[in-house]
Formats: sequence, C-alpha cells, structure tokens
Amino acid sequence: MSPKWLKKPIKGVLLDISGVLKDYKEAIQESVFAFETLQKLGIPYRLVTNETTETKAQLVKSLRNMGFNVYEKDILSPVPVMINIIRENKLKPHLLVADEILEEFNIENDENKDCVVISDAGPNLNYEKMNEAFRLLINMPEPKLFSLGMGKYYKGDNGLNLDVGAFTKALEYATGVNAIPVGKPTPEFFLTAVNDMKLKPEDVVMIGDDIESDVKGAQACGIRGVLVKTGKYRSSDGGELIADGVVTNLNEGIQLIKNTIS
Repeated sequence: MSPKWLKKPIKGVLLDISGVLKDYKEAIQESVFAFETLQKLGIPYRLVTNETTETKAQLVKSLRNMGFNVYEKDILSPVPVMINIIRENKLKPHLLVADEILEEFNIENDENKDCVVISDAGPNLNYEKMNEAFRLLINMPEPKLFSLGMGKYYKGDNGLNLDVGAFTKALEYATGVNAIPVGKPTPEFFLTAVNDMKLKPEDVVMIGDDIESDVKGAQACGIRGVLVKTGKYRSSDGGELIADGVVTNLNEGIQLIKNTIS
C-alpha cells in the first residue's frame, strides 16, 4: 500500500539542501543518486533553502563539487528576496550577515539605518555584533527586523549549532520588535517556488529535515510535507505525528515517487 502522501499525483518537488542533499560540505549517502533520479524523471523541482553563508554561485559550485548537477535558476534563497524588499521600500539596512554575502547587497554606508537584517552569519553572530544590532533597533523611531529564515538549529560539521532564529528571538525579546521572516517557512517563499514551476500547491511535495521550516511551512500552503531522517532530524521532535510522510533519506522518497509514475 502506498503511503498517504502518494495518493494524489505528484507533479512537482521542492527540496531543502542542508540536511537533505548535504551535511555541511559532504553529500548525504545516496542523495546524489536520488537527485539524478529525480532529474531523469522529468518532474519539475526547485531547491528551497535558507542558506545564507555563501552566495548562490558559491552554493552551486560547492554542490557541483559534491556531484549534484544543479543550476542557479533552480535555487530559491532568501538573499535575493531580501534585496528586492530593500530596493522596493528604499530601506537603509544594518546587515548582520555572513561576510561572504555582504557584496550581494551592494548597500551604501549610511549612518541613518532604519532596519536590521539578520541571517546565519557564523562567527559574526557574537555578543558585540548582536548588541550593536540591539542598540540600533531600540533607538529606531520605527524599527524593523528582518530575519532570513527562522530556524532553531542546524547540523554542521561539528554537530548541531544554533540557527538564526535563536538569535532573532533574542533581539525580539530585548527590543519588543516582531521580526519579519524572509524565506522558509513563509507562505510567500514556498508559493514563489510553486508558481515558478507553474503548478498548484496541492500537486507539489516538499522534502526536508526541519519539521517547522520545511514540513509545517509547506503544509500551511497546501503543499505536502515529507520529513527525512537525515540532517538535524531527531525523533524526539515528534515530526512523524505532523508530517504527511516520513522517509529514511532523500533516495527513499524519490524512489517512492518514481514507483507511482512508472
């Protein structure tokens, strides 16, 4: 009997990157084969990620070095979305982001900051930098805090690490400012990927290792959310009770999809 999430036809697939395709700088076992299988099936797909520690070009290069035949056009990440928000609203942001992506913003140095943008910034998320962001926010007449993702933690090369969401919550608590998420799990982010494939949410499945950002975020849009037991997956999170489906790894998920259309 097919799992419940396979009862309706799947016309498009959304994949997380970290924890699904790779862990830090290494491909997860069988994920390269699974990705090749997905491409051969001819089903539209997009990689939806909150990765903000490297540019999209750098991300593509690192994924290709692992064996994934990916292109920039297939990746949706928060940085380009945030840049559009800044331009459209003529914002003057204080950037608390990784050094690797600073140039992408191409922001003039203006002392009159009117918002703070925070992302997974690695070592830049230290006390001094956080306190600087706090002081700016607390003194802004109309403070705005943008968070590129709201993840609690992620799996790095040395184990689990605090993600940007934990630092964002600290700034929210200290300033009373409610953050504006950009990226997963916002409906706009998922629907941008779905619309780019020219599909309807109910025809798409999201496969990820984060029960909040990937599974719940997708489900809120009418997309089926499937949880993988790789990356930062922990059985104690109770994801099996929430997700539409649970698979051991990406390859199991793709093979199940393949079996329904062959």
